[in-house]
Amino acid sequence: MSITIPVQNITRKSLIYKSGLGFYCVNHAQGCSHGCRYPCYAFSMAGRYGRSAGYDDWCRPKLVANAPALLDKELPKLKKKLGVSADADEFRIHLCLTTDPFMVGWPEIRAMSLRIVEKINAAGLTCDILTKGILPRELAGPAFNKKNRYGISIVSLDEDFRKRWEPGAAPYADRIGALRYLHDRGFPTYAHIEPYPTPNIFKQDIAALVNAVAFVDSLYFGGWNYSTAAEKYPDRTAFYEEQSRIVKALCRKHNIECEM
Repeated sequence: MSITIPVQNITRKSLIYKSGLGFYCVNHAQGCSHGCRYPCYAFSMAGRYGRSAGYDDWCRPKLVANAPALLDKELPKLKKKLGVSADADEFRIHLCLTTDPFMVGWPEIRAMSLRIVEKINAAGLTCDILTKGILPRELAGPAFNKKNRYGISIVSLDEDFRKRWEPGAAPYADRIGALRYLHDRGFPTYAHIEPYPTPNIFKQDIAALVNAVAFVDSLYFGGWNYSTAAEKYPDRTAFYEEQSRIVKALCRKHNIECEM
């Protein structure tokens, strides 16, 4: 019999912030149970700033219990500050940058994520959601804005790779299937292929990966950074240039907006 570990609650003084990448985010959990073994910038920063006691602590996420109350205060102020009208669906709030809104095995975080998206949508704003988990089918319901963007992070199709490098994340086929469900119901969808491994880390066919998500509206491709193993691969720059050419060609073929 499996044992469900209850999530630990924390509180914060604020929730919405503008990231260094220029977009607004909410991170309503601290830590991530997906436990990615490739260099994770969020995990690295959490350790540096004392928000994580180590890998095991990071993999047991904590829920920001007062997130809904913070949103009730901050959303009106943000809209007023930016002059955003009630129908400004071009303005999006990102979930999430330093955690995952739909972590596998954490129903409390899943429920909170849906509640947060619904609140943001009710305020007249849209969401941009990226996950290594399974996007809930509830997101296709009437409570959610049809212009929300839903995406998955996916760097392989090989389950052995996932078990080695993303041990707590959802199986790749499940991620793709959940994204396809939302795409087929008219929502904008995208795939985030980063960090893509060099062949000395894992050898695979980028074309097969892109073709598996060829239904998406947009795709982002990036390399395996913050890693001495990737940096030591011979002709690393040439390798990523070639992979980028393949990705761009396939995106043109499938009419996918491509970013690098």
